[in-house]
Parts: sequence; C-alpha cells; structure tokens
Amino acid sequence: MHKLILILIGALIFEAIGVVLLSQGLRQIGKVEKVTPAEIRRVIVQGATNRNILMGVLFEAIFFGALLMLLARADVSLIWPLTSLGFVLTTGAAKFIRHEEVTSLRWSGVVLIMIGAALVGWSEKQKPHAGAKVVGTVEELQR
Repeated sequence: MHKLILILIGALIFEAIGVVLLSQGLRQIGKVEKVTPAEIRRVIVQGATNRNILMGVLFEAIFFGALLMLLARADVSLIWPLTSLGFVLTTGAAKFIRHEEVTSLRWSGVVLIMIGAALVGWSEKQKPHAGAKVVGTVEELQR
C-alpha cells in the first residue's frame, strides 16, 4: 500500500507541473478569437513547437502511464479518488509557479478534497484482507 501511495504522489507531482506548463504554454500562444481553419492551424503549429506545451504533454503522459500501472495493481475505488490529491498539488503549483492568486475559499475547497482523499485511504485499511477469516453468517452467529 505504501509503495502505491508513493508512486501515486510522484505521478501527481508530474501531473500538477504538467498542467501548469500547459497553462503557461497556452498563454504564450494567445487566445483564440475566432474558430477558423487558419486559427486552428496557428494554434496547432505554435502548440507543437512550444516548449511548455511539449513538456506539459510529456509530464501528463508520465502521469497517465503511472496511473495505468496503479489501476492494474489496486482497486479503482481506491486509486481514482486518491488522484484528487492532484488538485492540492496543482493549486500549490499554480500559486507558487504561476503566481496565481488563490483565495481562502479555494483553499477551503482544497482542504475538503484532502479530507475526502484521507477518508478513501482510511477505508482501504478497514477492508477485510485476503487472509481474514469470515466467522459465519448472522444466522449462524445467533444460534
């Protein structure tokens, strides 16, 4: 379990930095004012040559590869909710790398996400393990 959590945290760090890099790259490319073939071509060409976008895509791909590995080894009902910790890391990265203003209301939401992820992790410890012995049915216990 500890190894899975460490892999997940590493993957989420890649994801958080990847999202911030993608955001920076998209700001460098500029806004799309009209959706025209020429404008789509401009965004694709500039995106395919923008260092931040390329690094962001690479970091997101690393995250996705790690996520696939984790999902193959653990319950999706454990891993997927824990990926919400990425919101914490991404908010922190936006604050400290992009210097975005993060209000106390947003931080409160991040704290709620952390509480939810902690509950999901705690629920994994409450699950009977493969070696646990089942005593019997309720009817058998009442006899």
